Amino acid sequence: MIMPVRTAADLMPLLPELTVILGAFALLMLDLFLDERRRAISNLFGIAVLAAATLMIVAGVGGHGSVLGDMFVRDVAADVTKAAIGVVGILSMIYAWPFLRARGLYKGEVTVLMLFATAGMMLLVSAGSLVMVYLGLEMLALCSYALVATDRDSPVGSEAAIKYFVLGALASGLLLYGMSLIYGATGTLQLGEIAAAAEASSSSLMLITGVVFAVAGIAFKFGAAPFHMWLPDVYHGAPTPITLFIGSAPKLATFGMAYRLLEVGAGPFEDHWRLLLAGLAVLSLAFGNLGAMVQTNLKRLLAYSTISHVGFLFIGLAGGGREGFAAALFYAISYALMSAAAFGAIVVLSRRGFEADRIDDYKGLNARNPWMAGLILCVMASLAGVPPFLGFWAKLVVLRAALQGDLLWLTLVGVVFAVIGAFYYLRVIKAMYFDEPEGELPAASGDDRPLRIVFGVNALALLALGLAWNPLMAWCQRAFAG
Repeated sequence: MIMPVRTAADLMPLLPELTVILGAFALLMLDLFLDERRRAISNLFGIAVLAAATLMIVAGVGGHGSVLGDMFVRDVAADVTKAAIGVVGILSMIYAWPFLRARGLYKGEVTVLMLFATAGMMLLVSAGSLVMVYLGLEMLALCSYALVATDRDSPVGSEAAIKYFVLGALASGLLLYGMSLIYGATGTLQLGEIAAAAEASSSSLMLITGVVFAVAGIAFKFGAAPFHMWLPDVYHGAPTPITLFIGSAPKLATFGMAYRLLEVGAGPFEDHWRLLLAGLAVLSLAFGNLGAMVQTNLKRLLAYSTISHVGFLFIGLAGGGREGFAAALFYAISYALMSAAAFGAIVVLSRRGFEADRIDDYKGLNARNPWMAGLILCVMASLAGVPPFLGFWAKLVVLRAALQGDLLWLTLVGVVFAVIGAFYYLRVIKAMYFDEPEGELPAASGDDRPLRIVFGVNALALLALGLAWNPLMAWCQRAFAG
């Protein structure tokens, strides 16, 4: 068999991923020559690399197509998801620098790991083969484990990293076992060929079992109930900027994995996996909302609310079809921006020795800093789904997708839990505006001005995108139009 000649032009669709990976290797070398006083250069270099890759994706540099024997597929769906991952990754690096530097935790390896994790996410959403799915997933997971353990002297952080590693390995094993069953039933690793084989043998027990295990792996990576046991401890134990990163961008990547595995690969079994996702959505809404109600730590509250938001995202996926996936992508992008702003608020208000991660820390904030209280109000209102903020439209489109997918019962469940979920966000708003201040809020540093500006843009974007959400939704719909 004669192998086709490969040229540099054949790899053009991979150009954004190659930019991120080569940038990460270049940063490894650059960091060797930087002392502590010039460590900011590492962070700025990482931001520049991600910004360059994101601009390439938005501008369509490299074009669409399949490379590496159809293992890598670049299409509109991949571009939309990767552009959102790039934006959230840039926000994460901006938030991380002052927080980690003030605590003596920033090393060049943090930015390098974020770049490699981002590269893994980009490969994951462009996977055309089970091999590429697993490669991207493990590249993301291994970097995430190391990032959670950034503060090696923290017992809570070390415990969180170990839990994340052990349970993450279990989830990867479930997913890999499901993939092996799919391969055994179809004889191929290519997702397109798996779909064709599934169409021809729609009653294969081995193939259906493989899809079930794949859904379980996806649910774990999302943090959906009942596979959520790792999420509150990891979110609480990791440094806040790391929690921001692993709580936002990987949700977009996992959505991409779900789309490739379920729609592209297991599309003929849509009736089976839609029912599974609907059940997981209900469990996630129940566990997430009920767990968040009793939390006093804001990071743990946001962790449980993440489970609830995954439930809403699954409502969109369960709706099925192009509208369902477009709605779920819109929700994933919206939640990534909201999650970045929520954890960003904790980062902005934190000082050395004051982590601002308890709800009581926000008591009387409006009397101390009305502007900051107003920005956090925007974030909490969007997470609660209050119109006209972005979170309201995100919930609306996934509920509409479920209704169009003949899942009226799931739509009603979603509406009920949307109302219940507003309660714990209102607790934060009440603390800021109606409770008396407790103690003195540590003074802000002048060096944090750029960070406060970025947070202001991030929070106000939730209102701006809520008032003009149609272009973003139309972009998501175009991703699945072909």
